[in-house]
Parts: sequence; structure tokens; C-alpha cells
Amino acid sequence: MSDIILAQVSHSLSTEQSLEGLVRQLLEMLAMVTDMESTYLTRIDMGAELQHVQFARNSGEMHIPEGLTVPWEQTLCKRAIRDNCFYSDEVDVRWQDCDAARALGIKTLFSTPVHLNDGSLYGTLCATSKTRHDFSLRGEHVLHLFAGLIARHIERESLVVQLREANAALRAHSFTDELTGLPNRRALFEHLPTLFSIASHMKHSVVMAFIDLDNFKSINDRYGHQAGDEFLRQVGARLSAVRTGDDIVARLGGDEFLFASISKSGGTLTGERLQEKREALRTHTRGEYDLGCVTFTYPGASIGLVAVDPASTDAETALRAADDAMYLDKKSRRQTLFFSTME
Repeated sequence: MSDIILAQVSHSLSTEQSLEGLVRQLLEMLAMVTDMESTYLTRIDMGAELQHVQFARNSGEMHIPEGLTVPWEQTLCKRAIRDNCFYSDEVDVRWQDCDAARALGIKTLFSTPVHLNDGSLYGTLCATSKTRHDFSLRGEHVLHLFAGLIARHIERESLVVQLREANAALRAHSFTDELTGLPNRRALFEHLPTLFSIASHMKHSVVMAFIDLDNFKSINDRYGHQAGDEFLRQVGARLSAVRTGDDIVARLGGDEFLFASISKSGGTLTGERLQEKREALRTHTRGEYDLGCVTFTYPGASIGLVAVDPASTDAETALRAADDAMYLDKKSRRQTLFFSTME
């Protein structure tokens, strides 16, 4: 390989971050070395039995359409692999049964499989022409070298994708309550500022409800932690079911949940309207729960609900106010805290 080609390859490897960018440069260099009209990289989908032309470089009369998809059984590349023949200047004679090659007018083929480290066949790297070209040992060496470089780049990209997916999964896990599947406290404090910003822009109030499940300890003590966990899951599901639009439902920890929403009515909710909203939300935690080992009717959670102006109150201040309001609600309901069991 000439020093010019080596320098170009070295530059491409050091500067190109994407598979497409690298392959397009290598196809250009492969055309220079082989003097062929078309150079292209294919991707083989063995499951669907299809071959796709992923990237192509064309000149002269030969044109391999980028994005072309051909049944694998009908391709020239499959015949070359089957016959272990990766160069021919008599394609129209040797593989005259190949309709795709005949339609494209291919007479000369230089090809090599692109294998990944695990031995799987990714695709093929090819150079073709409508005219007959003599075999070139230099061209063969370059073809094999470029196929290897492409395979390593594909594997590197795959590892990067896997790493990103693993990081995303880890992040999602760290922001999700494992028991209920709801956002956890960490996620809540990341999302609340966005909710407050949206409400402030719309000039609407933020309604925040601090929800505490009364008598939860009694459920754990009497029926066991598995029953308690199931109760928490069902409460989380009921609260999620009434969530709409930009609403946030999160588990703060233990038997505490939070429901935050933007009031579409504008202004700050007070007095009777605020109490109505609290009772409506309490209704969703009230009712019959079947925990497997026991079924009981739950009278509803203690709820502290506040409506704040997001332009003058931050999320942490609103949460503290909702927490204080919850304790007042719990105190006012202390004589009504009960649940009837049906075992």
C-alpha cells in the first residue's frame, strides 16, 4: 500500500467518529486502489434473509443504489461466499443465474466478507465494475484491511451503544422506586423544578399533595411485610391512574407519596376549593384492597394539600408546606382512623 493511502487511512481512523464517515472515506480510497466504478458496504440480515447496501460510492456508468435491498438468496455476494471466489472478471459468465448482477451490469467483482470478532457475518465489502479488470493483489490486500477496520469500528460502536444503554438503565433504576415503579425522591426533586417552570410560564398555580398512609404500620405488623408491600404497590397504581398531562406522582419513601400538578384554573386555590381537591384525591386512596392474605376496606390517607404561586415559591418550600398541612389533616382525622378486615 502506498504511503499516501496509509496516511489517509491513519487520518480517517484518528478523526472519524461515526461508522458512516469512516466507511465513506474507505470506499473512496478503495475505488482509487482498485480503479473500480462502484465500491460499497452491505449489511446482511440473516433472520430476514436480506442484503442491504448500507453505503455506496459510484462513478462512471456503474451505479449501485445506496439503500438497495435484495433477497440474500439472489445476491452475488452469497454466490461468492458459497464458491469461496471473491474475485472474478467474468461475473456475467460464472454467475449468469444472478439476476441482480445482470440487472446492474456487473462484470468484475472484488469482494470480501466482513466478520465480527464473534465470527458472525456482518456483511460484505465490495468493488464492482461494468468492465473487465485484472486481478490486483494490492487491491485484495486493501479490501481485506478495510473490511477488518470496518468490523472493529462496528464493534466499537456497538460497545458504545451498549454502554449508553447500560448507563440509561442505571440512571432509570436510580430514579425509580423499586417497589411501586413510581419516580423516587431523587427523581421528584429533578422533575419538580420543570413543573414549577411550566406553571410559572402559564401563570398557573402548582398544587402539591403530601400523602401519608395512616395505619400502614398496623398492616405490616398484623399481616406481614409482603402484605404491606402489596398495599403500597396498589396505592401507587391508584395514584398513577389519576395522573394526567404534566402531573407528577412519586413515592417519597416508606408510606409517603407526593402528587403534584398544575392548576389550570389560574390564580391560587384557597379554602373550600382546595378542600374539595384534597377530598377528591383522598377518594382514590380509599376503598377495598385485596392483598392476597387479607382483604380490607381502607378509609383513605391523610393528605396535606397546598396551592402555591411558582413565581414566588420554590419546590422545597411547597413540599414543606404540604407536609405541615398533612399533619394537620392527620390530627383532624385521628378519631376516624380505622380499617375493617375481611379475612
